[in-house]
Amino acid sequence: METINTPWVSDLGNGRYRNPVLYADYSDPDVIRAGDDYYMTASSFNHMPGLPILHSRDLVNWTIVNHALDRLDLPGYDRVQHGKGVWAPSLRHHDGKFWIFFGTPDEGIFMTQAEDPLGKWTVPHLVKAAKGWIDPCPFWDEDGQAYLVHAFAKSRSGIKHILHVCGMSPDGRELLDEGRLIIDGTVDHPTLEGPKMYKRDGWYYILAPAGGVSTGWQAAFRSKSIYGPYEDQIVLAQGDTLVNGPHQGGWVETPGGDSWFLHFQDKGVYGRIVHLQPVEWVDGWPVMGQAAAGSLTGEPVSGWYKPESSGTGTALPAAPRTSDDFADGRPGLQWQWQANPQDGWLASGHPAPGLRLRCAPLETQRLYDAPQLLMQKFAAPAFTAQVQIKPHFGALSERAGLVVLGHKAVHLSLFSGEDGGLCLGRFESLPASPEEEAERECAFTDDFVKLDADAVYLQLTVSEEAECRLAYSLDGEAYTDLGSSFRLKEGEGAWVGAKFGLFAHACGPVNAAAENGYAEFGRFGVR
Repeated sequence: METINTPWVSDLGNGRYRNPVLYADYSDPDVIRAGDDYYMTASSFNHMPGLPILHSRDLVNWTIVNHALDRLDLPGYDRVQHGKGVWAPSLRHHDGKFWIFFGTPDEGIFMTQAEDPLGKWTVPHLVKAAKGWIDPCPFWDEDGQAYLVHAFAKSRSGIKHILHVCGMSPDGRELLDEGRLIIDGTVDHPTLEGPKMYKRDGWYYILAPAGGVSTGWQAAFRSKSIYGPYEDQIVLAQGDTLVNGPHQGGWVETPGGDSWFLHFQDKGVYGRIVHLQPVEWVDGWPVMGQAAAGSLTGEPVSGWYKPESSGTGTALPAAPRTSDDFADGRPGLQWQWQANPQDGWLASGHPAPGLRLRCAPLETQRLYDAPQLLMQKFAAPAFTAQVQIKPHFGALSERAGLVVLGHKAVHLSLFSGEDGGLCLGRFESLPASPEEEAERECAFTDDFVKLDADAVYLQLTVSEEAECRLAYSLDGEAYTDLGSSFRLKEGEGAWVGAKFGLFAHACGPVNAAAENGYAEFGRFGVR
């Protein structure tokens, strides 16, 4: 577990933690406990591998241990599909197996399963082909009957305030009926989504966020029948805190029976960061966070006493990895491509450590839309990332560098000058519209320098409010800014926080008979 030079650790080391427990874009988290282990997954949209699997022993200290989805084998996902792909999964442990149900807003609802969450997950099975069915959650009752509750995406179906339940085969592979409307939030809970179904003390509970991602609240619904009628209660709201729209997540119990709720907060350009709330059951309602005496609506806590560690010993402070030595010549679990990975992006057979990216053809107008970007999430409000790059270009059209991505892509790009020397330029791009005719992003820029070296260190510095600076160095010690600082904003309609990472590509016509050049990346350090 990486505990040194990690830019954000929630565990305060004194029996308490601070929120968020993950200052990173793990959107729509769901959590379960299996024995002494807690597992979490989250939305991954168009980024691959998808469906990250995170592990903890105390709900505070998390590490990435796997991905359930290597690629999304649906038409179009070899290209970047901003904001599409895997939405709001549900994670469950049932019948000795781990299950994830997820929706893709344009294709339908899928299921994947594994006996070991750290092992290989099955190829996703299409449970229901449907446009606009999202946020599925399975539920197996004590009598052996199975169900699936889900919401609707207004952008595809025109509906945004209804929850629906269907009978499901116990093996999770098919729905048995057309389903029933069980909750209509039009009046009291508009924009109702992300349902999670549970059963406790004979009551069926559905926990679902309402009111919108940035301004909403957590609602709880309960009934003695799975089909309702359901009564409702707001159990978590912003109140006087700085945690806007405490949104969807999952309820989990410790081995000792204490209840906790993991949920996200929309933090703009930083994405949807994850908070942990204590839960107290009052009059049969899960009151989350800290509530005034007599109130059933809690407010998010900025910190609290840590949950008991499951198993033996005490969980050590930890966080998902950000730095990477590329010890085996491959990227670690924190990295994702912008689309389904393709053969030829990673060079193999070279001595480790270090990473080699081939200069695969750039088949888009702008780097913003390139599938071969190797990216990771912002993991703290402020951090610095550094990497050494040594290019081995075979053509003037080839590029490699460091990129940061939000509402636009800003990158430092190495390229060969016409005299054969190495040059470094700074470029920017917005996502290209389908009808736009624009030159590829390979022209020279005013912000460029000629380098008397065959390798260079590149650096990204992010300060509060996502103020960014890009710089370079020949010795890894003294850095020089290239261009002015800029404030990154969130991309529109993509539902994804800012990312940063590495790339190599070739612009313009490529000689198919020639072997592409490549770039060597040394240790990627984040602090």
